Amino acid sequence: MAHQRIPSLKLLMGFEAAARHGNFSRAADELHVTQSAISHQVQQLEEEVGQPLFRRVGRGVELTVAGEVLRRSVQRSVGTLRSGLDRIATYLDPGLVVIAAPAELLHGWLSPRIDQLLVRHPALCPMLSTDESARFIDETDIDIAIADRPLQQAGLMEVPFLKDEWVVVANDALAARLTDLPAARHPEHASLICLEESFTRDDTAALFRHQLAPFRKHVIYDDERLLLDAALRGRGIACVSRLVADESLTQGRLRVLADYPRIEGTTWWVSRVAGEPRSPVVTDVFEWLIASAQ
Repeated sequence: MAHQRIPSLKLLMGFEAAARHGNFSRAADELHVTQSAISHQVQQLEEEVGQPLFRRVGRGVELTVAGEVLRRSVQRSVGTLRSGLDRIATYLDPGLVVIAAPAELLHGWLSPRIDQLLVRHPALCPMLSTDESARFIDETDIDIAIADRPLQQAGLMEVPFLKDEWVVVANDALAARLTDLPAARHPEHASLICLEESFTRDDTAALFRHQLAPFRKHVIYDDERLLLDAALRGRGIACVSRLVADESLTQGRLRVLADYPRIEGTTWWVSRVAGEPRSPVVTDVFEWLIASAQ
């Protein structure tokens, strides 16, 4: 079955205005055209759909049954279109800078520093994206990308950014209870909370096979942010990314336990388009990120 050709947007917008006002003259005023133009658009639309859409009532018009069906569909479509245009307008903000990074890094390291960045650049509108599939900066409208390896895309400036490490932590109260105890007795006084992937990661697996093996596993998580929250609640000791826990460590809500090794973690890279970016503020944010990392 062949689909009927969709009338032009111009005809549909003229019809929608006339249907909403119940008057061709007021519809013409809204759209800044003549009344005869609206009448012609409606007539052409009626010819295309094959049935009348309005009937005359006094000095105005009212919809036929077919007109009412079309009005509902057109108004829903116009509403969707206007919503989409409003969303696009966000991307026209001259202060917009889109930064893509893994959620845990945004949550633990960057988000707590955003206020500092906004003080430096009051007109800035940062958009923080956790879309880790954004591997091509200029093709996905990403201004700055933070990743665990260089993107190796032509035309990018890429530099090592942050060096992470795995540390064993506890909240302040639990750390205080463990401070005067030898590490061999820690399993008697604390449980272990951990990430599922920590058992198999090349950099952390040995820690769980040896120093942390005597601990009873209390809860296992698959998201570092959940693990961090549990550690802050005192549910046990945890091996966490220092960058994810950065704010909590700085505030003293978490403490690194000195009796356990600190293990080298991910080196994060930051990238942007080489040369002049689309806006000078992109360069400012890029340089601020590097300076903050140091």
